[in-house]
Amino acid sequence: MPGHYTSLQRLTQGLREVGPALFHGVPQPHEELLALVWGPRFDREHALGLAAHQPEQAARTLPALLSAADYFDTMAAEGQRRLRRLILRHGRLAKQA
Repeated sequence: MPGHYTSLQRLTQGLREVGPALFHGVPQPHEELLALVWGPRFDREHALGLAAHQPEQAARTLPALLSAADYFDTMAAEGQRRLRRLILRHGRLAKQA
């Protein structure tokens, strides 16, 4: 379990930094984030589409986004599932706030 925590912490650190810029103006950011990690591989095409909506931020967001994608792809299936559950939980908490 500690290995999963470290992996998720490493993955989410970069996304937390660029998330506000990447998901700015997106009506359902948690759903968009979940779409990126729904399959066994990070959906880079979808991520690039999100980044294209914020071209002035792309130089800052793309490196972190692609790093997260590479790291996600190396995670074990259980770690990927745990990440999805955390995104879902965070989305529910955000809706309650």
